[in-house]
Amino acid sequence: MRSLFKRALVTLAVATAAVAVSASAASAHVTVNPSQAVQGGYTKLTFRVPNEKDSATTTKVEVVLPVEQPIGHISVKPVPGWTVATEKTKLPTPVQAGESTITEAVTKITWTAAGDAAIKPGQFQEFDVSAGPLPQADQIVFKALQTYSDGDVVRWIEVPADGKAEPDHPAPVLKLTGKTAASPSAATVAVASDDSAGTGLAVAALVVAALAAVFAGLAWRRRPSGN
Repeated sequence: MRSLFKRALVTLAVATAAVAVSASAASAHVTVNPSQAVQGGYTKLTFRVPNEKDSATTTKVEVVLPVEQPIGHISVKPVPGWTVATEKTKLPTPVQAGESTITEAVTKITWTAAGDAAIKPGQFQEFDVSAGPLPQADQIVFKALQTYSDGDVVRWIEVPADGKAEPDHPAPVLKLTGKTAASPSAATVAVASDDSAGTGLAVAALVVAALAAVFAGLAWRRRPSGN
């Protein structure tokens, strides 16, 4: 019984550590939430930026919006302690978005920290953007640049490929689907895809529950027959 208990504890420790590492690795880069939206619709995009350095803070975040997939309207939510600037580009070919004709679009958003607002080691910040109507495309790749106080610039610009391992510096990607009756709402998608770390915690909870059930079964089998 004692050896079984020790082996179970080892299994629990390994499983929990694996889940924690997996969740940490999956959430360590710049991401966009939700990860999916509807073509032609409007949505709130949240760019989550974690600080990955132990000895420097994140002082600037730049997000590039592709000019070949213009978004008609962009507005940004103020972030305390950060200034924000948008850059517009004249489109080579006007794009029809509903009843409007788009001749120029926002192609870059830059957030800059003032004073103590920079993202410190072990912390993250979220930057909200209202966007729409979204283009008729399969996905939008938002290339992002993260500038640290030591001058280092991390370029989150690599495009993940289907069926291949995630690159070292993946760009945030928003998948787009056609508008159908079965299409999930933006709120539903946001809850479902908000954070892979949440999934990791759920898996860890399942591991703990399963091991508790094993211990309960062993205890039941070893009860004296007279009880």
